[in-house]
Amino acid sequence: MLRGIAIAVLVVGIAGTAFWGYQEHREKTAVLINAENNYQRAFHDLTYQMDLLNDKIGTTLAMNSRGSLSPQLAEVWKITSQAHNDVGQLPLTLLPFNKTEEFLANIGNFSYKAAVRDLDKEPLTEKEYATLKTLYEQSGEIQQDLREVQHMVLENNLRWMDVELALATEKGQTDNTIIDGFKTVEKTVEGYTETDFGPAQINLQKKDENFKKLPGEKISKEQAVKITRKYTPVKNGGKVKVTENGKGSDYGFFSVSIQNTQTKLEANMDITKKGGYPIWFLLDRDVKNQKLSLNDASNKAIAFLKDHNFKSLDLFESAQYDNIGVFTFVATQDNVRIYPDAINMKVALDNGDVIGFSAEDYLKSHKAREIPQAGIEMEEAKKKINPNLKVMDEKKAIILNDLNEEVLCYEFTGTLGNDTFRIYINAEDGTEEKVEKLHNAEPVYEDVV
Repeated sequence: MLRGIAIAVLVVGIAGTAFWGYQEHREKTAVLINAENNYQRAFHDLTYQMDLLNDKIGTTLAMNSRGSLSPQLAEVWKITSQAHNDVGQLPLTLLPFNKTEEFLANIGNFSYKAAVRDLDKEPLTEKEYATLKTLYEQSGEIQQDLREVQHMVLENNLRWMDVELALATEKGQTDNTIIDGFKTVEKTVEGYTETDFGPAQINLQKKDENFKKLPGEKISKEQAVKITRKYTPVKNGGKVKVTENGKGSDYGFFSVSIQNTQTKLEANMDITKKGGYPIWFLLDRDVKNQKLSLNDASNKAIAFLKDHNFKSLDLFESAQYDNIGVFTFVATQDNVRIYPDAINMKVALDNGDVIGFSAEDYLKSHKAREIPQAGIEMEEAKKKINPNLKVMDEKKAIILNDLNEEVLCYEFTGTLGNDTFRIYINAEDGTEEKVEKLHNAEPVYEDVV
């Protein structure tokens, strides 16, 4: 009888294990299918956007009406932005594709600058028309290259998940149809370096080079680990892994992972080689029942910033998601908010641990600025906003416009009906730069750090 019971238990155990394994396999397969579907959608969207881009640029060349030309150029800018977004969703991080991204950014920048100016007073020059004609031809070549890749993908049922795997191995990078196709696109674009975009020409910097203006000496791997321990509860021991990114460059960064082998608590952090500044930090743990208020958590975040020598910051927004408080801080200078210098944080509401920290934007752009003089007064700027908006707060701020340029604005926060808006009016000429509808966030209007 005991033998029968043992056999029954064993059978049930094997069946349970098999079922668990099947469930795990099914869940993993579902994740892989979802990722593959997203990659396929982004790729085919990119191909479609390049078709559309070529058509729209061609249409602008045929137009004679300046009233129609401006919205058409704005449409070109919109399409390049969407194409750039599609590229960002593909698993190409290990594949050099920066020239193509830069080319798309330059087309968008060129078309936007032309679209927003008064073409009746300042029509397109012969040189700009020549640039448009060149862009039409070049976008047609890229369109053709991408169509060839698309044909091979559809004809041979190629998978993007294989691309992700191939990019991780040197052999795979030389033996993958999709990778070869994108290398062809990149090589085609490299031949466009002589294209004259005029003052709209921009250059995309690599991530590591954006940290070159940071003060301080180059740190070692050992120092990177010590810095990480200052941010994590794992102060001693643990399993440590350090990866050097941008090898040979002073402007690269270290990726550090520290895991407590007993509790399995793991902290991950990217640290700049120059100066040892935290780019981002993540503490991987479950957050239990809430014991702290959002205000308590904001005080924890403020203390954390002070302890790590981040100064002159405003608590700009706070929100709660489940048992986590999410906060955004922005730099201030001469009572002007500097929105490009932003730090984002997550605080666990069970014990006040900082479990997420991102200072990449802050590190890339923070500097002592020369705040420009405003061309118009606050009251004049207020006349530019909707008269039905009930203004609750007003201040000066530096924001990034659609061309990624810093511009001094008057910021007005107010309500219209049951909704709250933030409106930015250019402090130089009174143009409306940006309108934001606020969602699930509480603005706070005082210096805190």
